[in-house]
Amino acid sequence: MSESSEANSISGRDRKTRIVATLGPASSGLEQIRALFHAGVDVFRLNMSHGEQADKVALVDAIRTVEEETGRPIAILADLQGPKLRVGTFADGSVELQEGQDFTIDLSAEPGTQERVGLPHKEIFAALEPGTHLLLDDGKIKLNVEECSRDSARCSVLVGGKLSDRKGVNVPNAVLPLAALTPKDRKDLTFALKQNVDWIALSFVQRAADVAEAKKLVSGKAAVMAKIEKPAAVEALDEIVELADGVMVARGDLGVEEPVEKVPGIQKHIISVAREAGKPVVVATQMLESMINSPVPTRAEVSDVATAVMDGADAVMLSAESAVGDYPTEAVGVMNRVAIRIEGEPTYLANRRSESATQNSSTADSITAAARQVAGSIGAKAIVTFTTSGSTALRAARERPSAPILTLTPRTEIARRLSIVWGLHTVKTKDIKTFEEMIGKSKRMAIRHGMASAGDRIVVTAGVPFGTPGATNVLHIAWISGNELK
Repeated sequence: MSESSEANSISGRDRKTRIVATLGPASSGLEQIRALFHAGVDVFRLNMSHGEQADKVALVDAIRTVEEETGRPIAILADLQGPKLRVGTFADGSVELQEGQDFTIDLSAEPGTQERVGLPHKEIFAALEPGTHLLLDDGKIKLNVEECSRDSARCSVLVGGKLSDRKGVNVPNAVLPLAALTPKDRKDLTFALKQNVDWIALSFVQRAADVAEAKKLVSGKAAVMAKIEKPAAVEALDEIVELADGVMVARGDLGVEEPVEKVPGIQKHIISVAREAGKPVVVATQMLESMINSPVPTRAEVSDVATAVMDGADAVMLSAESAVGDYPTEAVGVMNRVAIRIEGEPTYLANRRSESATQNSSTADSITAAARQVAGSIGAKAIVTFTTSGSTALRAARERPSAPILTLTPRTEIARRLSIVWGLHTVKTKDIKTFEEMIGKSKRMAIRHGMASAGDRIVVTAGVPFGTPGATNVLHIAWISGNELK
């Protein structure tokens, strides 16, 4: 994204909730990525579990081409596979497990039979004990551990069914002694950082230390998003949110490891905790699942997306719908229309405004809360924030103001990173050095981006001295005379 984008950037989205779309075989070309962006995508997800690294290079290049064409910063999220547990293979490709039968899992590499199968993760056996439940193939098969040792576990089948090669294994009631990053993850992380991605999503987080390890390796080159998909992560949510730069409600594995009836409440809780902390939160998995094969969603799926928007999520995400589905652009269009509709409901903003700023005595939080209140009182057309680290913009978004938020930053990486955050229209622009320059630029950019015109007022927030991260300490009301662009 070039410096010239300051003058050429397109206007902001009509909605404040952001859309994340996963790229895959159905959306891998430049034309497809361009179409997805214009349909409403703000963030593109690269699923590191599938495909080759060389394929990802082409995707990154295509995304940056669209970014240059439009002048709008686009975020790229690289989603690491994480320590996914899978059984080995079977001599005949699969077996049919019967309720009540004995079935053993072990460390053997021998092909599986009706009586046993390998599970090549020795760490698992150290965490098992009699009474532990194992869920196989996304919870379709349920085993109960009867006896266990360091290299095997004899189980009884509680829920039977067909079990085939390399199906996943979940251990919902145990904190597993697994490294947060596998050797594959470390290679993928190094590759993703070389590609200058903006977000790294960390899969199967169990504890805050997992996030700390990833952040140490990332070393500020990208933001780190913790995927909440295990009961242990839900238990340690406050600590994880404090360390992470953002969180994702990853409902796929979460819905396997937790009773399905608990997932909606957990989702609301995660959104609430992230919102209070001022960290972006993404709701993901099966949001428009039927649109993999259908041009229209079910009414239940529309309601699911609407609920995430109404609950205050920063972004909603498409997975298989955009990666391998028959209607990726249509799926984005549905999300876009649903979000716009829900955000137009009279109670939307009133319900979504965080009260955290009134509980925090920091100057930065108080200034940002006041900016939202002042903008509402005087009918300001926009709130303009200047930021170098992104913290001022995150505070503004947490307040969920009625006025649009125009975020100005001299750093391309921050402009891209903020693309996932609710309500921010972020523009890369030259840095400012004086108060007068700040006010003049605020007026010009508000006009340029269609947020204000002659006779309007805007509210400006920034940190002085300029360029000091997190030092939001200025609030100014500016009147636009109409001479700013002459």
